[in-house]
Amino acid sequence: MTVATLPSGLLMVHRHCAGATEFCGVTAGVGSRDELTPGRYGLAHFVEHTLFKGTSRRSDSYVLNRMEAVGGELNAYTTKEETSVYSAMPAGNYRRATALIAELVIDSQFPSRRIDREREVICDEIDSYLDSPADGVFDLFDEMVFAGNPLAHNILGTKESVAAIDSDVCRGFMRSHFTADNMVYFYLGPERPDRVFRAVGRAFEGLPAHGAPKSRVAPSLCAPCVDVQDGSAHQSHTVMGALIGGLHAPDRFDTALAINILGGPGMNSLLNVALRERRGLVYTVDASSALYSDCGLMTVYFGCDHEDTALCTRLSSNVLDSLASSRLTPRRLDACKRQFLGQVTLGGDNKEQLALSTARAVLHGLMPPSLAVTSERINAVTPESLRDAAVRLAEAPLRRLTLK
Repeated sequence: MTVATLPSGLLMVHRHCAGATEFCGVTAGVGSRDELTPGRYGLAHFVEHTLFKGTSRRSDSYVLNRMEAVGGELNAYTTKEETSVYSAMPAGNYRRATALIAELVIDSQFPSRRIDREREVICDEIDSYLDSPADGVFDLFDEMVFAGNPLAHNILGTKESVAAIDSDVCRGFMRSHFTADNMVYFYLGPERPDRVFRAVGRAFEGLPAHGAPKSRVAPSLCAPCVDVQDGSAHQSHTVMGALIGGLHAPDRFDTALAINILGGPGMNSLLNVALRERRGLVYTVDASSALYSDCGLMTVYFGCDHEDTALCTRLSSNVLDSLASSRLTPRRLDACKRQFLGQVTLGGDNKEQLALSTARAVLHGLMPPSLAVTSERINAVTPESLRDAAVRLAEAPLRRLTLK
Protein backbone atom coordinates (compact mmCIF):
# COMPACT_ATOMS: atom_id res chain seq x y z
CA MET A 1 0.00 0.00 0.00
CA THR A 2 1.23 3.51 -0.83
CA VAL A 3 0.08 6.76 0.76
CA ALA A 4 0.97 10.21 -0.60
CA THR A 5 -0.16 13.80 -0.17
CA LEU A 6 -0.68 16.34 -2.92
CA PRO A 7 0.58 19.92 -2.47
CA SER A 8 -3.08 20.87 -1.89
CA GLY A 9 -3.14 18.57 1.12
CA LEU A 10 -5.35 15.88 -0.43
CA LEU A 11 -4.38 12.51 0.99
CA MET A 12 -4.20 9.64 -1.49
CA VAL A 13 -3.98 5.91 -0.79
CA HIS A 14 -3.11 3.29 -3.41
CA ARG A 15 -3.65 -0.40 -2.81
CA HIS A 16 -2.26 -2.75 -5.46
CA CYS A 17 -4.53 -5.62 -6.42
CA ALA A 18 -4.00 -7.69 -9.55
CA GLY A 19 -7.03 -8.46 -11.66
CA ALA A 20 -9.39 -7.18 -14.32
CA THR A 21 -11.20 -4.63 -12.16
CA GLU A 22 -10.30 -1.45 -10.30
CA PHE A 23 -11.98 0.89 -7.83
CA CYS A 24 -11.37 4.54 -7.10
CA GLY A 25 -13.09 7.47 -5.48
CA VAL A 26 -13.11 9.86 -2.57
CA THR A 27 -14.31 9.61 1.01
CA ALA A 28 -15.04 12.85 2.85
CA GLY A 29 -15.23 13.17 6.61
CA VAL A 30 -18.79 14.45 6.68
CA GLY A 31 -22.07 12.67 7.34
CA SER A 32 -25.42 13.03 9.03
CA ARG A 33 -23.65 13.68 12.34
CA ASP A 34 -22.53 17.05 10.98
CA GLU A 35 -26.08 18.25 10.35
CA LEU A 36 -26.53 20.31 13.49
CA THR A 37 -30.05 21.70 13.06
CA PRO A 38 -33.32 19.84 12.34
CA GLY A 39 -33.87 21.91 9.21
CA ARG A 40 -30.72 20.38 7.72
CA TYR A 41 -31.32 16.75 8.70
CA GLY A 42 -30.76 14.53 5.66
CA LEU A 43 -28.54 17.06 3.86
CA ALA A 44 -25.49 14.79 3.46
CA HIS A 45 -27.66 12.02 2.05
CA PHE A 46 -29.53 14.49 -0.19
CA VAL A 47 -26.24 15.75 -1.63
CA GLU A 48 -25.08 12.16 -2.19
CA HIS A 49 -28.20 11.56 -4.29
CA THR A 50 -28.10 14.81 -6.26
CA LEU A 51 -24.34 15.12 -6.80
CA PHE A 52 -24.73 13.45 -10.20
CA LYS A 53 -27.20 15.94 -11.72
CA GLY A 54 -24.66 17.90 -13.73
CA THR A 55 -21.77 20.37 -13.53
CA SER A 56 -21.21 23.71 -15.25
CA ARG A 57 -19.73 21.82 -18.23
CA ARG A 58 -21.48 18.44 -18.12
CA SER A 59 -25.13 17.42 -18.29
CA ASP A 60 -26.64 14.82 -16.01
CA SER A 61 -26.89 12.56 -19.06
CA TYR A 62 -23.13 12.79 -19.56
CA VAL A 63 -22.50 11.96 -15.91
CA LEU A 64 -24.94 9.06 -16.05
CA ASN A 65 -23.31 7.48 -19.09
CA ARG A 66 -19.62 8.28 -18.60
CA MET A 67 -18.72 5.15 -16.60
CA GLU A 68 -21.61 3.03 -17.82
CA ALA A 69 -20.22 3.33 -21.36
CA VAL A 70 -17.19 1.22 -20.39
CA GLY A 71 -19.17 -1.22 -18.24
CA GLY A 72 -18.38 0.57 -15.01
CA GLU A 73 -20.55 1.93 -12.22
CA LEU A 74 -20.69 5.28 -10.46
CA ASN A 75 -21.96 5.17 -6.91
CA ALA A 76 -22.10 6.98 -3.57
CA TYR A 77 -23.20 6.38 -0.01
CA THR A 78 -23.61 8.27 3.26
CA THR A 79 -23.02 7.23 6.87
CA LYS A 80 -23.14 9.07 10.17
CA GLU A 81 -19.56 10.33 9.67
CA GLU A 82 -18.55 9.85 6.03
CA THR A 83 -19.75 10.41 2.47
CA SER A 84 -18.12 8.48 -0.38
CA VAL A 85 -18.29 8.95 -4.15
CA TYR A 86 -16.62 6.19 -6.12
CA SER A 87 -16.53 4.03 -9.23
CA ALA A 88 -16.06 0.32 -9.93
CA MET A 89 -14.87 -0.43 -13.44
CA PRO A 90 -12.88 -2.70 -15.74
CA ALA A 91 -9.16 -2.10 -15.27
CA GLY A 92 -7.66 0.69 -17.35
CA ASN A 93 -10.40 3.27 -16.80
CA TYR A 94 -9.22 4.95 -13.61
CA ARG A 95 -8.32 8.21 -15.41
CA ARG A 96 -11.85 8.49 -16.77
CA ALA A 97 -13.35 7.81 -13.34
CA THR A 98 -10.96 10.09 -11.46
CA ALA A 99 -11.61 13.04 -13.78
CA LEU A 100 -15.36 12.56 -13.53
CA ILE A 101 -15.40 12.25 -9.73
CA ALA A 102 -13.14 15.28 -9.36
CA GLU A 103 -15.44 17.37 -11.56
CA LEU A 104 -18.48 16.28 -9.54
CA VAL A 105 -16.80 17.09 -6.23
CA ILE A 106 -15.50 20.48 -7.35
CA ASP A 107 -18.21 21.71 -9.70
CA SER A 108 -21.59 19.99 -9.15
CA GLN A 109 -24.33 22.58 -9.74
CA PHE A 110 -27.42 20.87 -8.31
CA PRO A 111 -29.88 22.34 -10.85
CA SER A 112 -33.24 22.96 -9.20
CA ARG A 113 -35.32 21.07 -11.76
CA ARG A 114 -33.20 17.95 -11.40
CA ILE A 115 -32.96 17.93 -7.64
CA ASP A 116 -36.71 18.49 -7.28
CA ARG A 117 -37.24 15.26 -9.18
CA GLU A 118 -34.73 13.43 -6.99
CA ARG A 119 -36.41 14.84 -3.89
CA GLU A 120 -39.39 12.61 -4.64
CA VAL A 121 -37.10 9.58 -4.86
CA ILE A 122 -35.61 10.35 -1.45
CA CYS A 123 -39.08 10.72 0.08
CA ASP A 124 -39.95 7.31 -1.35
CA GLU A 125 -36.80 5.95 0.29
CA ILE A 126 -37.93 7.40 3.63
CA ASP A 127 -41.31 5.69 3.19
CA SER A 128 -39.62 2.38 2.40
CA TYR A 129 -37.86 2.45 5.75
CA LEU A 130 -41.14 3.14 7.49
CA ASP A 131 -42.48 -0.01 5.80
CA SER A 132 -39.56 -2.07 7.17
CA PRO A 133 -39.73 -2.22 10.98
CA ALA A 134 -36.67 -4.50 11.13
CA ASP A 135 -34.64 -1.58 9.71
CA GLY A 136 -36.55 1.28 11.29
CA VAL A 137 -36.11 -0.02 14.84
CA PHE A 138 -32.37 0.69 14.61
CA ASP A 139 -33.01 4.34 13.71
CA LEU A 140 -35.43 4.65 16.62
CA PHE A 141 -32.86 3.05 18.91
CA ASP A 142 -30.21 5.57 17.82
CA GLU A 143 -32.64 8.38 18.60
CA MET A 144 -33.07 7.00 22.12
CA VAL A 145 -29.43 6.20 22.90
CA PHE A 146 -27.92 9.36 21.36
CA ALA A 147 -30.71 11.73 22.40
CA GLY A 148 -29.45 15.32 22.39
CA ASN A 149 -26.54 14.54 20.05
CA PRO A 150 -26.47 14.79 16.22
CA LEU A 151 -25.66 11.07 16.08
CA ALA A 152 -29.29 10.51 17.04
CA HIS A 153 -31.06 11.60 13.90
CA ASN A 154 -31.81 9.47 10.85
CA ILE A 155 -29.37 9.66 7.94
CA LEU A 156 -32.27 10.12 5.53
CA GLY A 157 -33.74 13.07 7.42
CA THR A 158 -37.46 13.76 7.27
CA LYS A 159 -39.75 14.72 4.43
CA GLU A 160 -40.00 18.21 5.93
CA SER A 161 -36.23 18.72 6.15
CA VAL A 162 -35.66 17.27 2.68
CA ALA A 163 -38.28 19.64 1.26
CA ALA A 164 -36.33 22.64 2.60
CA ILE A 165 -33.02 21.79 0.88
CA ASP A 166 -32.23 23.78 -2.27
CA SER A 167 -29.39 24.17 -4.76
CA ASP A 168 -27.56 26.86 -2.79
CA VAL A 169 -27.57 24.73 0.35
CA CYS A 170 -26.13 21.78 -1.56
CA ARG A 171 -23.36 23.83 -3.16
CA GLY A 172 -22.48 25.35 0.20
CA PHE A 173 -22.29 21.87 1.73
CA MET A 174 -19.81 20.77 -0.94
CA ARG A 175 -17.62 23.87 -0.51
CA SER A 176 -17.56 23.42 3.25
CA HIS A 177 -16.83 19.71 3.50
CA PHE A 178 -15.42 18.26 0.25
CA THR A 179 -12.02 19.86 0.75
CA ALA A 180 -8.44 18.60 0.65
CA ASP A 181 -8.07 18.61 4.43
CA ASN A 182 -11.26 16.57 4.93
CA MET A 183 -11.02 13.99 2.19
CA VAL A 184 -9.12 10.90 1.03
CA TYR A 185 -8.74 9.71 -2.55
CA PHE A 186 -8.44 5.93 -2.84
CA TYR A 187 -7.51 3.46 -5.56
CA LEU A 188 -7.49 -0.34 -5.58
CA GLY A 189 -6.40 -2.15 -8.71
CA PRO A 190 -3.47 -3.21 -10.89
CA GLU A 191 -2.19 0.24 -12.00
CA ARG A 192 1.12 1.62 -10.71
CA PRO A 193 0.90 4.17 -7.87
CA ASP A 194 2.85 6.90 -9.65
CA ARG A 195 0.50 6.87 -12.64
CA VAL A 196 -2.58 7.02 -10.46
CA PHE A 197 -1.17 9.85 -8.36
CA ARG A 198 -0.31 11.93 -11.43
CA ALA A 199 -3.87 11.55 -12.71
CA VAL A 200 -5.26 12.53 -9.31
CA GLY A 201 -3.01 15.59 -9.14
CA ARG A 202 -4.27 16.85 -12.50
CA ALA A 203 -7.93 16.10 -11.84
CA PHE A 204 -8.14 17.71 -8.39
CA GLU A 205 -6.15 20.90 -9.09
CA GLY A 206 -9.15 23.12 -8.31
CA LEU A 207 -10.08 21.42 -5.03
CA PRO A 208 -10.44 23.85 -2.08
CA ALA A 209 -7.74 23.28 0.51
CA HIS A 210 -9.75 24.00 3.64
CA GLY A 211 -13.36 23.88 4.69
CA ALA A 212 -15.55 24.39 7.72
CA PRO A 213 -14.07 23.16 11.02
CA LYS A 214 -15.75 20.16 12.62
CA SER A 215 -17.84 20.74 15.71
CA ARG A 216 -18.51 17.17 16.79
CA VAL A 217 -19.30 16.49 20.44
CA ALA A 218 -19.09 13.01 21.90
CA PRO A 219 -22.47 11.72 23.14
CA SER A 220 -23.04 11.66 26.87
CA LEU A 221 -23.91 8.43 28.66
CA CYS A 222 -27.66 8.28 29.07
CA ALA A 223 -29.39 6.32 31.81
CA PRO A 224 -30.67 2.78 31.23
CA CYS A 225 -34.10 2.94 29.64
CA VAL A 226 -36.79 0.79 28.05
CA ASP A 227 -39.22 1.96 25.39
CA VAL A 228 -42.04 0.19 23.56
CA GLN A 229 -43.50 1.77 20.43
CA ASP A 230 -46.37 0.76 18.18
CA GLY A 231 -45.16 -0.27 14.76
CA SER A 232 -48.35 -2.16 13.78
CA ALA A 233 -46.25 -5.13 12.73
CA HIS A 234 -47.06 -8.83 12.92
CA GLN A 235 -43.85 -9.33 14.92
CA SER A 236 -42.06 -7.51 17.68
CA HIS A 237 -38.66 -6.08 16.74
CA THR A 238 -36.31 -5.46 19.64
CA VAL A 239 -32.90 -3.81 19.86
CA MET A 240 -30.84 -3.92 23.06
CA GLY A 241 -27.52 -2.15 23.29
CA ALA A 242 -24.91 -0.11 25.07
CA LEU A 243 -22.20 2.44 24.33
CA ILE A 244 -18.71 0.98 23.79
CA GLY A 245 -15.34 2.32 22.68
CA GLY A 246 -14.99 3.71 19.18
CA LEU A 247 -12.58 3.31 16.27
CA HIS A 248 -9.56 4.18 18.39
CA ALA A 249 -10.43 2.12 21.50
CA PRO A 250 -7.48 -0.04 22.58
CA ASP A 251 -9.75 -3.01 23.35
CA ARG A 252 -11.70 -2.94 20.07
CA PHE A 253 -10.39 -6.32 18.88
CA ASP A 254 -11.25 -8.02 22.17
CA THR A 255 -14.71 -6.45 21.98
CA ALA A 256 -15.14 -7.43 18.33
CA LEU A 257 -14.34 -11.05 19.12
CA ALA A 258 -16.70 -11.08 22.11
CA ILE A 259 -19.54 -9.65 20.00
CA ASN A 260 -18.87 -12.19 17.25
CA ILE A 261 -19.08 -15.05 19.73
CA LEU A 262 -22.25 -13.56 21.16
CA GLY A 263 -24.17 -13.03 17.94
CA GLY A 264 -21.99 -13.00 14.84
CA PRO A 265 -23.03 -14.35 11.42
CA GLY A 266 -22.28 -17.99 12.32
CA MET A 267 -25.22 -20.27 13.13
CA ASN A 268 -23.24 -21.41 16.18
CA SER A 269 -23.32 -17.96 17.80
CA LEU A 270 -24.46 -18.10 21.42
CA LEU A 271 -27.60 -16.06 20.77
CA ASN A 272 -28.63 -18.06 17.71
CA VAL A 273 -28.20 -21.33 19.58
CA ALA A 274 -30.11 -20.11 22.65
CA LEU A 275 -33.03 -18.40 20.90
CA ARG A 276 -33.42 -20.18 17.57
CA GLU A 277 -31.77 -23.59 17.58
CA ARG A 278 -32.85 -24.69 21.07
CA ARG A 279 -36.21 -22.94 21.38
CA GLY A 280 -37.36 -21.83 17.92
CA LEU A 281 -38.32 -18.38 19.21
CA VAL A 282 -36.83 -16.25 16.42
CA TYR A 283 -35.96 -16.30 12.77
CA THR A 284 -33.24 -13.67 13.12
CA VAL A 285 -31.05 -12.78 16.10
CA ASP A 286 -27.65 -11.15 15.95
CA ALA A 287 -25.19 -8.91 17.71
CA SER A 288 -23.17 -6.21 15.98
CA SER A 289 -21.30 -2.98 16.58
CA ALA A 290 -21.10 0.45 14.96
CA LEU A 291 -17.81 2.24 15.59
CA TYR A 292 -17.50 6.01 15.28
CA SER A 293 -14.54 8.35 15.72
CA ASP A 294 -15.21 8.96 19.43
CA CYS A 295 -17.62 6.23 20.55
CA GLY A 296 -19.27 3.00 19.53
CA LEU A 297 -22.56 1.18 19.93
CA MET A 298 -23.07 -2.54 20.54
CA THR A 299 -26.52 -3.84 19.64
CA VAL A 300 -28.44 -7.10 19.90
CA TYR A 301 -31.43 -7.47 17.59
CA PHE A 302 -34.17 -10.08 17.45
CA GLY A 303 -37.59 -10.35 15.87
CA CYS A 304 -40.15 -12.62 17.51
CA ASP A 305 -43.84 -13.13 18.21
CA HIS A 306 -45.27 -10.43 20.47
CA GLU A 307 -45.85 -12.82 23.35
CA ASP A 308 -42.22 -14.02 23.27
CA THR A 309 -40.58 -10.60 23.58
CA ALA A 310 -40.03 -10.74 27.34
CA LEU A 311 -38.61 -14.28 27.18
CA CYS A 312 -36.24 -13.44 24.31
CA THR A 313 -35.09 -10.32 26.15
CA ARG A 314 -34.36 -12.30 29.29
CA LEU A 315 -32.54 -15.06 27.37
CA SER A 316 -30.40 -12.52 25.49
CA SER A 317 -29.35 -10.89 28.77
CA ASN A 318 -28.59 -14.31 30.25
CA VAL A 319 -26.40 -15.23 27.28
CA LEU A 320 -24.40 -12.01 27.65
CA ASP A 321 -24.05 -12.54 31.40
CA SER A 322 -22.91 -16.12 30.81
CA LEU A 323 -20.18 -15.00 28.41
CA ALA A 324 -19.03 -12.43 30.97
CA SER A 325 -18.99 -14.88 33.87
CA SER A 326 -17.20 -17.74 32.14
CA ARG A 327 -13.62 -18.15 31.03
CA LEU A 328 -13.21 -19.82 27.66
CA THR A 329 -10.68 -22.62 27.52
CA PRO A 330 -7.68 -22.01 25.26
CA ARG A 331 -9.02 -24.65 22.86
CA ARG A 332 -12.46 -23.03 22.64
CA LEU A 333 -10.94 -19.56 22.28
CA ASP A 334 -8.70 -20.76 19.43
CA ALA A 335 -11.76 -22.13 17.65
CA CYS A 336 -13.54 -18.77 18.03
CA LYS A 337 -10.49 -16.97 16.67
CA ARG A 338 -10.31 -19.26 13.63
CA GLN A 339 -13.98 -18.68 12.90
CA PHE A 340 -13.63 -14.88 13.22
CA LEU A 341 -10.55 -14.73 11.01
CA GLY A 342 -12.21 -17.00 8.47
CA GLN A 343 -15.07 -14.52 8.23
CA VAL A 344 -12.56 -11.67 7.82
CA THR A 345 -10.85 -13.62 5.01
CA LEU A 346 -14.15 -14.10 3.18
CA GLY A 347 -14.97 -10.40 3.58
CA GLY A 348 -11.53 -9.45 2.26
CA ASP A 349 -12.40 -11.02 -1.10
CA ASN A 350 -14.91 -8.23 -1.69
CA LYS A 351 -12.64 -5.73 -3.42
CA GLU A 352 -15.17 -2.92 -3.41
CA GLN A 353 -15.62 -3.09 0.35
CA LEU A 354 -11.86 -3.41 0.84
CA ALA A 355 -11.29 -0.21 -1.14
CA LEU A 356 -13.96 1.68 0.81
CA SER A 357 -12.81 0.43 4.22
CA THR A 358 -9.21 1.34 3.34
CA ALA A 359 -10.28 4.92 2.62
CA ARG A 360 -12.29 5.13 5.84
CA ALA A 361 -9.38 3.86 7.91
CA VAL A 362 -6.91 6.34 6.40
CA LEU A 363 -9.42 9.18 6.82
CA HIS A 364 -9.58 8.41 10.56
CA GLY A 365 -5.83 7.96 10.98
CA LEU A 366 -5.95 4.18 11.33
CA MET A 367 -4.04 1.37 9.72
CA PRO A 368 -5.94 0.13 6.65
CA PRO A 369 -7.57 -3.30 6.98
CA SER A 370 -5.04 -6.10 6.70
CA LEU A 371 -5.56 -9.79 7.36
CA ALA A 372 -2.04 -10.00 8.79
CA VAL A 373 -2.60 -7.16 11.27
CA THR A 374 -6.09 -8.35 12.19
CA SER A 375 -4.77 -11.88 12.74
CA GLU A 376 -2.03 -10.54 14.99
CA ARG A 377 -4.48 -8.51 17.09
CA ILE A 378 -7.08 -11.28 17.32
CA ASN A 379 -4.50 -13.93 18.15
CA ALA A 380 -3.26 -11.68 20.96
CA VAL A 381 -6.67 -11.92 22.70
CA THR A 382 -6.41 -14.04 25.85
CA PRO A 383 -9.17 -15.79 27.82
CA GLU A 384 -8.77 -13.05 30.44
CA SER A 385 -8.94 -10.10 28.02
CA LEU A 386 -11.93 -11.64 26.25
CA ARG A 387 -13.76 -12.08 29.55
CA ASP A 388 -12.88 -8.50 30.52
CA ALA A 389 -14.42 -7.27 27.25
CA ALA A 390 -17.54 -9.36 27.86
CA VAL A 391 -17.80 -7.99 31.41
CA ARG A 392 -17.65 -4.43 30.09
CA LEU A 393 -20.47 -5.26 27.69
CA ALA A 394 -22.56 -6.94 30.37
CA GLU A 395 -22.04 -4.17 32.93
CA ALA A 396 -22.65 -1.27 30.54
CA PRO A 397 -26.03 0.44 31.09
CA LEU A 398 -28.33 -1.38 28.67
CA ARG A 399 -31.04 0.36 26.68
CA ARG A 400 -33.87 -1.53 25.04
CA LEU A 401 -36.44 -0.55 22.42
CA THR A 402 -39.22 -2.77 21.11
CA LEU A 403 -41.29 -1.92 18.04
CA LYS A 404 -44.57 -3.84 18.06
